[in-house]
Parts: sequence; structure tokens; C-alpha cells
Amino acid sequence: MNYEAVARAVTAIAHRTGRDHHRLAVVLGSGLSGYAATLPGAIEVPYTEIPGFPVPGVAGHAGSLFSAEYDGAGVLVLAGRVHLYEGWEMDDLVLAVRTAVASGCSTVILTNAAGGAGDSTAPGDLVLIRDHINLTGRNPLFGPNDDRLGPRFPDMSTVYQQQLRDRARRIAATVQVPLGEGVYAWFPGPSYETPAEVQMAKRLGADLVGMSTVPEAIAVRHMGGQVLGISLVTNFAAGLSETPLSHEEVTATANACRDQITRLLGALIPELAADAGGETGAAAT
Repeated sequence: MNYEAVARAVTAIAHRTGRDHHRLAVVLGSGLSGYAATLPGAIEVPYTEIPGFPVPGVAGHAGSLFSAEYDGAGVLVLAGRVHLYEGWEMDDLVLAVRTAVASGCSTVILTNAAGGAGDSTAPGDLVLIRDHINLTGRNPLFGPNDDRLGPRFPDMSTVYQQQLRDRARRIAATVQVPLGEGVYAWFPGPSYETPAEVQMAKRLGADLVGMSTVPEAIAVRHMGGQVLGISLVTNFAAGLSETPLSHEEVTATANACRDQITRLLGALIPELAADAGGETGAAAT
């Protein structure tokens, strides 16, 4: 990843939003992009106006960044993400979250739509990501390392911090949103997993399967940021239901569950933004 590319994006966001520092970032998964415009003081910046930002081409993923403010704390909301299966390079997949961390976001909330592979997961469930399994053979840290962004060999023992998950559960309880917890397995897509692949992932310890999030989490941790991952289970994974998998089902379930996840985010964002003031491992100005 080119440090200068991150710095250019940081500068453009500060110029377009009038806010040169943000504390918290949120990446919205499939079907949730419209939520960003409802946030207090939201300023929209299309990805096309941010140097180097790739524009999503998948239904349910918008292509805009929103800057909001909670009691003086800036929050960046990334409405839509790009995926490996669209043909993007790994650096493109993580440019947005790297820019967020370099803009001051010490905590990043990553949301996604996922297939439920665990015995206790069902469509409509919200599940905190405890850990992940990278089944793609790809990593956003391949290639030369720029020490200004992070160390050559970053530790991944605690990608999804226990303390953040505990706080999320406590906050969720106050707004009566049930939260499970599990391991997320990243497949490259765009074809859905086969029943045999799902069984493999289950035997490896996965409760969720999906096509995003993991490279973003790695990049955030590389830069010293904290990660809170939340999956919305939109379908049973292949082989666990007689219904064929489809993107329409994913989008429909996300729409049906929008109230639940936005209620959770509405409680999470102000509290985490108020506390996410610590320094991260890299800053670009």
C-alpha cells in the first residue's frame, strides 16, 4: 500500500467535509448504505471525489463516504465496499479503512452480510465476529511494507478485541438487540460456497461464511486500530437449507432486519465515538 495514496485521500476528505479529524469509522455491508444519510450532521462525499477510492459495483453497496458528528466527535461512515471478486487489487479493498485510520479513527466497526454455517445461527441473527479464517490465500500486506503504515509482521492474536465485544453486548442489551458470537470464514466469491466447502469451514471452526471484512480487519490492525466486527446472517450457508442461494435473498433479509441493526448502530456509534480518542499506529496529513 502506498502511503502517499492514503495521505491524498485523507486530505481530500478533510477538505470536502471540513473535519480534519475523526474518531470512529463504520463500514456498512449489503443493504445498509441508506442508513448513513440519517446520521447527525451527515456530509456526503461520493467515492468518485476521493483520489484513488474504488467504486462498488454490487447491488446493495452504495459508493459514498459520510462524515457525521456526535458531541464534537467525528465519525466516518463508508456506505459500500468493494470486493476481491470484482477484480480489484488488495490495496483497493483496504484503501478506505486505511484512510479512516489515518484520519484519526482508532476504532473501526466492520459490518457485513454473511451466511450462517454454525449450528446456532439463523437468518436474521446479528453475530459479533470473535475471530476469522482466511480461506482465500490472499492478504492485503503482501508486497513491500511501508513502516509509516505499520510493521512488517503485525500480530493478529486479537484482531477483534474482547473488550470491544463485551461493550457491544452491553450496549446491545440496553436496546434489546440479541447478539451472538462466532468465527467468520472469508471465501473469495462471487460464487457461493459449495456444501462441501461449508462443511470444511465448519470443521475448521467457522460459524459464518462471507466474501469481505477480513482484509479490512487485517489492514486496520496493521495500522494499530481496533476492530469490532458484526455479521448479519442473511441466509443459511449452502447445504444447510433446501433453498438455493441468491443475492436477492441476502438483500431482502438485510432490508427486513434493517431496524434491528440500525438500532444497534444507533446506540453503539455515539458511545464508541466518545471514547475512541486514542492514537493509532499511523497518521497521514
